[in-house]
Amino acid sequence: MARAKPFLSDVQWEKINNQLPEPEKNPKGGRPPADKRKTFEGILWVLKTGARWCGLPEEYPSPSTCWRRLRDWEGAGVWEKVWKYLLSELDEQQRLDWSGNFADGSFAPAKKGALALGKPRKAKGRNG
Repeated sequence: MARAKPFLSDVQWEKINNQLPEPEKNPKGGRPPADKRKTFEGILWVLKTGARWCGLPEEYPSPSTCWRRLRDWEGAGVWEKVWKYLLSELDEQQRLDWSGNFADGSFAPAKKGALALGKPRKAKGRNG
């Protein structure tokens, strides 16, 4: 099977690698932690392809390892930290045009998924 092309260049990886925490070794011993870059690339592969974790190619660490790192990094705020770091890098290079950006606060009603507060009371009579 042909190897997948890496998503990140070495320069891109060095910028992101500095933002990621080192995986902790198990104090009880066991296998060493999976390579950070391969794990990150495995996460990117699943996110980009939309495939299920079980479809992760063998060149990446196990699906459970990639999923656990994704969960742990999300819980630790790593993804937001990386995102802010990359935005600041682009802003320093004046590659972002902030004049055309805005936040939209509109919401659509939830059909059939309304909160309990929005549901009719049982005390009301039935229609028709």
